[in-house]
Amino acid sequence: MSKMVNMLSILWLLKTRKQLTAKELAEELEISIRTVYRYIDALCASGVPIIADAGHNGGYSLLNEFTKAPLFFNLDEQKALAHAAKFAIDAGYPFSETLDEAISKLKMYTNEEQLNHINRHLRGFEVIHPTIESALKSILQELEIAVAESYRLVIVYHKDRGIEPQLRHIDPYGLVYWKGKWYTVAYCHLREEIRSFRIDRIQSLSRTDKKFDRPLEFSARSFFLKGLLPDPNQQEKLISIRIKGNVHALDDLCQHWLFNHGLIERKNDQALFKVDKESIHSFVPHFLLSFGKSITILEPTLLQEKLATISFELFNHYQNTSLH
Repeated sequence: MSKMVNMLSILWLLKTRKQLTAKELAEELEISIRTVYRYIDALCASGVPIIADAGHNGGYSLLNEFTKAPLFFNLDEQKALAHAAKFAIDAGYPFSETLDEAISKLKMYTNEEQLNHINRHLRGFEVIHPTIESALKSILQELEIAVAESYRLVIVYHKDRGIEPQLRHIDPYGLVYWKGKWYTVAYCHLREEIRSFRIDRIQSLSRTDKKFDRPLEFSARSFFLKGLLPDPNQQEKLISIRIKGNVHALDDLCQHWLFNHGLIERKNDQALFKVDKESIHSFVPHFLLSFGKSITILEPTLLQEKLATISFELFNHYQNTSLH
């Protein structure tokens, strides 16, 4: 058997038989006593709290609390888990209390050297994210359970301002975290199609006694992105956007999710993109306004006119505000 299999076997034997000598372990695994010593040392270095009692009735045993923790991790794995937990908690993970308890247990079963290592790497690792409301967290928790257990839900959904909230029956297929917002991708029985719903617009939800069958191989992430990005099979419907600007502004622009996807050509002071017409009529001009005079739209004329119109409307808005 491999070294890892033997180490796990030693761990399992100690967990089930309370105390064993090196000779008993060697006979059980059909390895030498010297090899048992090496594996015991390796387990201790990994943070497994193995107690060695000398004397006639001595042997190896596990610290009582460790019987509840069947896995062990090396330093890099412990650091990665602690980093991932901090990122998830600060980003609004709905089961943050449980995750925090899990990391506390991980730290509990490490030795002093490993705990110092984890804490050193956590000190300089921060995530800045708006605080998630407790009501939203409870909705996320219920949605996660509904996705896993295939529960049909009734939600009160407020789609837009000025429109009355609607009652929807949905089959939630998955949860997506996108640009600081949580969404659920679900089959909507009102619209009779799969749609995405912003979680912060769900005013309330309740579980029904009905269950649903999730489509095989369905990906909530793929469905969500398909609604955001242009269809690659309809290139003839995409419009070319050529932009000139300073290097740093173009670098930032090319990292944006839509422009990165539509990037065709990049030179030092110019970039060519292919974007769908709907985006040009909606958020693209508003987004490009944030770059100010650091960029210049060379084409199309449609986008130049949209930017000019929005700028003129803003000018009039604030000019009228200052007059009052």
